[in-house]
Amino acid sequence: MPDAFTTRVINLATGSAERVADITGECESFLREAAAGRDGLLSVFVPHATAGIAIIETGAGSDDDLLATLHTLLPADDRWQHRHGSPGHGRDHVLPAFVPPHATLPVIGGRLELGTWQSVCLVDTNKDNPSRQVRLSFLG
Repeated sequence: MPDAFTTRVINLATGSAERVADITGECESFLREAAAGRDGLLSVFVPHATAGIAIIETGAGSDDDLLATLHTLLPADDRWQHRHGSPGHGRDHVLPAFVPPHATLPVIGGRLELGTWQSVCLVDTNKDNPSRQVRLSFLG
């Protein structure tokens, strides 16, 4: 089983603004190579303490709604014990409890099995870190 497990790290420039970045295309591109028509699981993991992975509809306002909801639940103010970085940055360290840093998704026939409107997204509220890594791993 030498090719049962394949992994790759992708780098994303997220900039200095809060962002929901659709990485579905990167996942599909990885699977074309790694899965090569096989069934299995795709693991998506962001190795950062202030970002998460969400399966959400994008382009119709849901991504903006997610950021607005996170602002309501996790305001960027001075209430947080974790105080380094920009004002309110402590809330970025709580984000992964609400938007986990991982997702495991089914792959059937080498293709990602998402619902009609679902996309794989990196959720990044940390304005202090302009670049992120995401590890994609396929287990066939």
